[in-house]
Amino acid sequence: MKLYPLLFEENLHTLVWGWERWEVSAVPSSTSIISNGAWKGRDLISVINEHPDAILGVKVNQRYHGQLPLLVKFIDAKKDLSIQVHPNDEMAMREHGKMGKSEMWYIIKADEGAHLYAGFKQSITPYEYQKRVEDGSIIEVLADHQVKAGDVFYLPAGRVHAICGGILLAEVQQSSDVTYRIFDYNRPGLDGKPRELHTKLAAQALDYHVEENYRTEYTDASNKAVQIIDTPYFDVRVMEISKPFHRNLLKYDSFIISMCIEGDCKIVIRSTGEELTLREGSSTLIPAAIADYDIFPQHGTTRLLDAFIDNMDTSLAGVVTRFLHITVK
Repeated sequence: MKLYPLLFEENLHTLVWGWERWEVSAVPSSTSIISNGAWKGRDLISVINEHPDAILGVKVNQRYHGQLPLLVKFIDAKKDLSIQVHPNDEMAMREHGKMGKSEMWYIIKADEGAHLYAGFKQSITPYEYQKRVEDGSIIEVLADHQVKAGDVFYLPAGRVHAICGGILLAEVQQSSDVTYRIFDYNRPGLDGKPRELHTKLAAQALDYHVEENYRTEYTDASNKAVQIIDTPYFDVRVMEISKPFHRNLLKYDSFIISMCIEGDCKIVIRSTGEELTLREGSSTLIPAAIADYDIFPQHGTTRLLDAFIDNMDTSLAGVVTRFLHITVK
């Protein structure tokens, strides 16, 4: 077995509001198909099942029982998405036998005046929620955010949200297809029939807590991996690279999903010499066992979004254990 960075066939979902492309997916209903190398034509789930430790990482494999825990997408919203919410792990497992769904958005492009909804702007009760859904005024109590390229939003399970028209974004989420629609502007679906709403389930999933700021603040920097999200479910870094750049992520014992959101680049694996050209608008999954590589921008500057599971033990016990291991070694 010779591991290599995986590319995938296009997995496009056309919806009433625009489209979303599932870049790296191990969701059984829409699994990614590998498009390069020795596993070309194979589905991602079956390949992971054969080499779970090497691809996922030993700790990720143990924690998620051989399942890829993330799903990443590019989303192009031509019109407003429905007002929606996602359940947490406990509720999703109880109701559907699936993972919960916390997610994050990185805005790639936004038309002038583009906006989105994330969170409540004022406190409401479950009773008021029900009434506002019935009379169509739920939008009046949502936090409305003007957006631009580079903006980041974290949507933990339970946070009400909706992407609105004129936005292209990258989404990193838990590997789940569970969504509860709260309100959909009374519009029909692509089949001409009203789209299903899930107001009762959504009422159980909703977190009514009001935050002071729903936007994730970070400081961008060139030729550096800038952490923009650090959650129990995923770690996300953004990089704007204008020169050769080394990434050694072996310490995290996790697969790496790299989304190319601007400019083409070449990725070279240090241990095997395997090379891959990653084009703008495409993504790769780099197996955990070979997550030590160099990135070479091909035409000036490239911008990448990396998602992985941070398995580093930062507790005092973990630090002491690593110190003793290194000392003995």
